[in-house]
Amino acid sequence: MDGMLFHNNAYGAIGNKAGKDHEYHSMRRIPNYSYQNVIIEFDHGPFNTVREMRQKEGKENTIFSFRSPYRYNSNLKVMQSQATCELRLNNYGATTASDLDDKMEENYRRLYIRYINYLNEKDCRPSEAKIKIIGDLNGALKNCLDLEIISIGDIESSKGTLYFKKADHPTEFDFNVLSSGEKEVVDILLDLYLRQDEYSETIFLIDEPELHLNTSIQKKLLIEIDKLIGKECQIWIATHSIGFLRALQDDLKDECQLIYFPPVTNWASTDIVLTPVPKTRLQWTKIFETALDDLAGLVCPKRIIYCEGKGSPGNNGKENGFDAKVFNQIFAEQFQDTFFISSGGNTELDQRSEIAIAILSKVFHDIEIIVLKDRDIASGKFTTAQDRQIYLQTNPQNHRVLNRWEIENYLYDKEVLKPYCEENALQFDEIEYDKFVKDIVNQNVKDETGRIKNFCGINTSINAEQFKLCLAAYVRKNMQIYTELEDCIFNRL
Repeated sequence: MDGMLFHNNAYGAIGNKAGKDHEYHSMRRIPNYSYQNVIIEFDHGPFNTVREMRQKEGKENTIFSFRSPYRYNSNLKVMQSQATCELRLNNYGATTASDLDDKMEENYRRLYIRYINYLNEKDCRPSEAKIKIIGDLNGALKNCLDLEIISIGDIESSKGTLYFKKADHPTEFDFNVLSSGEKEVVDILLDLYLRQDEYSETIFLIDEPELHLNTSIQKKLLIEIDKLIGKECQIWIATHSIGFLRALQDDLKDECQLIYFPPVTNWASTDIVLTPVPKTRLQWTKIFETALDDLAGLVCPKRIIYCEGKGSPGNNGKENGFDAKVFNQIFAEQFQDTFFISSGGNTELDQRSEIAIAILSKVFHDIEIIVLKDRDIASGKFTTAQDRQIYLQTNPQNHRVLNRWEIENYLYDKEVLKPYCEENALQFDEIEYDKFVKDIVNQNVKDETGRIKNFCGINTSINAEQFKLCLAAYVRKNMQIYTELEDCIFNRL
């Protein structure tokens, strides 16, 4: 974040804490560290091009909006009126990540002026002006806290502060009575609320917004931050907060990207390319370990799916069942809150899932436990699609059955084998494949891995399980077999 700000500030400083040169920013403290060492590219071109475009509108200083971690305002009591500069100038508050970000008083003045101007222009009652000026702000605030702004105060009467009420408190009270966490939520939301109109194509940089906040409020705050930011804006947040991570994992998973900082990296001596990581359950586990340390194992998935396979774990407790490995790989990104576990054969699944439901549901009230079986549910006898439907109709709602005979009937589908061969420069023999595979839904292809690898033009010996796991990586969301698996596992179709 400091790198982006350092480059931007060479053209026009954000905030009023400027003046830090290479001696502050460079670990070597050498003068060749300058804004030219930082290159920023946008969809519309390099930084210079975008800044020139913004200059035509007088918004060149709205490319970035920054909040440092040091936002605490212990006191808010404005005693006299004074003019405020244009918000688009972005010239108050922190300039770097180590600066005190004292925006609260200036933002209060802006809110107060906006309220008084509306009151005078519309010649309306104060209650009407309050609803117009702070209605949306109060909506965001109440979604985070049991708190509502009841009055903007009166500077001329020495009451230049915000007044609040709570559902369980009979009288109003001022900003200074709020806790540190409550003040921080008000500060952040007010700042973003005021910037909505002027900062329509902006990168909002927020460093550790979770300070002083408990986990449940953190999650709610990030959701409200996302609502207040314009659709053409970006949010860059540095965090190791459990609440924020949960919001990104659950509520904002389709909108966010994650950059993970592994602990065993020589950050101070090695050039590092920061790249968004896949949002898989394994990656989330690593990220939560940063926030939870050795408590990471207590983070429980929302859904556990028991499937057929080796019931005993492998080394270090790792999943040892083949089917579970395949499903965890296929659905890792789309269903990040789901974990597949192998639990033995057909009858063992029923027994072990019942034990899990009896125990885990008492500890984790919202956990869902599903039993997933292959279609050979009649102890090796052939079962039809109708048999499958009868089984589903006569068993509990948490039971699922694959549409196809076994997992190999999905992995050995042409829809998977073709992209696998194409990306690995192999020649897929579709003619010979079609001669052999007459019915990919019902045919026993599990025991024909040798033939399948020959159809793919693989001449060397292979490990059957590793070959299938490689194929699982080629099952994509846009494939028919992915939709079929998703429907029968998650939608019980």
